[in-house]
Amino acid sequence: MKIKGKVVLITGGASGIGRIMGRRSLEKGAEALLIWDINPQSIATTCQEFAPLGKVHGAMVDVSDLDSIKKGYEEAKALFGRVDLLINCAGIVTGNQYFDGLTAAEIRRTMEINALAPMNIALEILPDMLARDEGHICNIASAAGLLANPRMSAYAASKWAVIGWSDSLRVELKERKSNVHVTTIAPYYINTGMFDGVQSRWFMPILDPENTSRKILRSIERNRTFNGIPWGFHIVRFLQGIFPTPVFDFMFGKLFGVYHTMDHFTGRKK
Repeated sequence: MKIKGKVVLITGGASGIGRIMGRRSLEKGAEALLIWDINPQSIATTCQEFAPLGKVHGAMVDVSDLDSIKKGYEEAKALFGRVDLLINCAGIVTGNQYFDGLTAAEIRRTMEINALAPMNIALEILPDMLARDEGHICNIASAAGLLANPRMSAYAASKWAVIGWSDSLRVELKERKSNVHVTTIAPYYINTGMFDGVQSRWFMPILDPENTSRKILRSIERNRTFNGIPWGFHIVRFLQGIFPTPVFDFMFGKLFGVYHTMDHFTGRKK
């Protein structure tokens, strides 16, 4: 899909890589950018900053609430008639507790925003894309959806769910010979503040948000089905398949240090 001339909707679009992808979409000539976020001040600031680049509209939408999603999409259609590209980017991480230290509310909130929201938003928008036989849905998952990292069990579960659903949706659309496409993105930690305090070894650096956003949009434009960032995460499942579990755990836990990246997590300062 070429982004030029398209109406782009990005959830979590007033911060992090969602904000960067919005700016880059306008720079690529998008007809309009729709930003869904829950922070009214960030929405206003982002819209004001992006206004010289093209049409931009921000809406306060709680993606964990079905009524809020429906209202936001109706408003989007009233303003621009359609959504050509949906980027499900909104996400949360609640902390670095072991599983037994989580509350039921934290688990539920994580699943609602990270896993259920992309599905519910797609349920609203996909039928119109199918009717036009045109559109693209990009779901931002995580490398945590490929690797069961300690101290982020609920987050990992939510991202495993996104990857499974997203790729299943892709296969369904392919079997229906639809021109609606799906791209699943599984990035490593990104330096946006969301994972402040994470410590990763030099040979597995935390990702630059500008470069990561560029790669995601390029994946969409090339209709790529899946992109693990960095490339090495494409082979995680292969390694899990060929190595016994103790060997795999030693490799990623001791040698690569991935199993301890969340030990000093603090998260974005409120």
